[in-house]
Amino acid sequence: MALADTLLRIDLSARTVESEKIPEPWLRRFVGGKGLSARYLYDDLAPGTDPLAPENALLFMFGPLTGRTPGGSRYSVVTKSPLTGTFLDSYIGGTFPEPLDFSLSNHLGISFTGSASDPVAIRIADGDATIESAGDLWGKTIPETCANFDSPTSCIGPAGEKLVRYATIASDGGDHHAARGGAGAVMGSKNLKAVIAGDSESDEGTGKSEDHDRYRSTDIGRWQAASETMETIDFANEVGVLPTRGWQESTFEGADDLGIESVRESAVGRERPEDDVSGGFRVESEVGETVPRGATSISLGAGLGIDDFDAVAVLGSVCDNLGLDLISTGNAVAWTMRAVEEGLLERDIEFGDGESARALLEEIAARSSPLGDVLADGIDAATARYSGEELIPTVKGMDLPTYDPRSSPSMALAYATSDRGACHRRARPVLEEVFAAEEWSDDRRAETVIAEQNLRSLLWCLVADDFAGEALWKSGAESEDGENEWLGEIASERSRDELLRIGERVWTLTRLFNVREGFSRRDDSLPPALQRPSRGDERDGERLEKESFDRLLSVYYETRGWDEQGRPTEQLLSRLQLNGVVDECTPVGVD
Repeated sequence: MALADTLLRIDLSARTVESEKIPEPWLRRFVGGKGLSARYLYDDLAPGTDPLAPENALLFMFGPLTGRTPGGSRYSVVTKSPLTGTFLDSYIGGTFPEPLDFSLSNHLGISFTGSASDPVAIRIADGDATIESAGDLWGKTIPETCANFDSPTSCIGPAGEKLVRYATIASDGGDHHAARGGAGAVMGSKNLKAVIAGDSESDEGTGKSEDHDRYRSTDIGRWQAASETMETIDFANEVGVLPTRGWQESTFEGADDLGIESVRESAVGRERPEDDVSGGFRVESEVGETVPRGATSISLGAGLGIDDFDAVAVLGSVCDNLGLDLISTGNAVAWTMRAVEEGLLERDIEFGDGESARALLEEIAARSSPLGDVLADGIDAATARYSGEELIPTVKGMDLPTYDPRSSPSMALAYATSDRGACHRRARPVLEEVFAAEEWSDDRRAETVIAEQNLRSLLWCLVADDFAGEALWKSGAESEDGENEWLGEIASERSRDELLRIGERVWTLTRLFNVREGFSRRDDSLPPALQRPSRGDERDGERLEKESFDRLLSVYYETRGWDEQGRPTEQLLSRLQLNGVVDECTPVGVD
């Protein structure tokens, strides 16, 4: 399996398109996806670059496993986050990645820099790019934009145009999003409305069939076929980690009305009915067909105290159409509801009120009111303006997503140390810790989080489907030869330990990027909201203690090979072959 070895560079200010060879050592050590994008971002960006300035880079990157694992294909979107100021990587699937990959020919990805003087779209075909005017598309929703083109399209909605700092990049009419952290705002700052894949036909599905049976037989494969992520709310509610009514409670009495059974009753089909891995459930809402995810029911349902699935589906569809990250949007609306309860704001909005929630999220997308304008910059911006920092937990400026970690210190650690701000995709130790017969030690918590972060970092370098990649990796570890067909030449050339070292190397490089931006131990701290008790059945009064968390964080740093301030040490950099990468602007830890 030959890996593409060229990067397409598009300067929107100069309107130039150039191809350049990717250095061979970069391909060997960082592979593709997250890793290769991190290497370029670290090399190309000066410290302190404004994420919304022309100098910021936006990378669309593939990997050797794009389109080669069961489930949906993916590509990575990498940039400096306008919400957090950290390294940001997001992953987006659907029908767009494989045609784009094929249209790029021998290019592994695209780097967009600069800013067009007027709105543009870029059409990719035969390894080249054509820059087209898109002024007539500015202001259109994501479904409207995608419908304008006959070829698969990735685009931003009005939220990205208005530089909402958690705006998304979307494809398939809004079914799929590169969501958290505001990549859509970066695309909007460049006046780039859409990227269109050429008309060439790809060899979709090449290499997938060998592992379909293996994946379907795994626990994750069976779970995905049965419920996709819509069962997340049922699980979170059952074990008492469901963030409810603005993170005040850890269970929701209306969870059953938002869970998997309600979705099955409402569904008109599956996202990929012809595929062995069927994808999400399609439902009809008053604003069009939508594919709700687990985060939809959690953030826009339980989080807002709304137990009407139809109302939640509408909110999710509106977010999808406007290009808003529904997790951050849900938390912004929940913060407002709590701020009104606390007397910090005056507004006619309360928990359970779906109509008022919809009105506010539309104000956020358009920045059409003073409150909407502030909330469009994130919860930390709102607390700086109105106070109320203890209401909704954030890490590095990003609000927490699906799982309340007050009963799972390892999950709190995963949130705190995530490289892009609070994120449940980097590690989900809560899935094990809440069922543990005995309390986990800090060593086990740190080791579990690190192992998951390294593995997912590797999978995002390979650009494998999240669920299929993890399941197949684990099934390979349990097989007699320890290998999988889906790893192909990558596995035959390198041992599993060597592959995991790539994940560790990339995780360390993104940490170096953040350290260079001024992030340190203080930014890995426990949010004030989590130091207050939640309310919820047998876990009533659960909270995290700052002193205990600080000890756990120190164990994590030591296990990682970082110093007490969270800086990777010289010894670690030497072991990971990163000592020649670090520039003089990056503080390095003391061994």
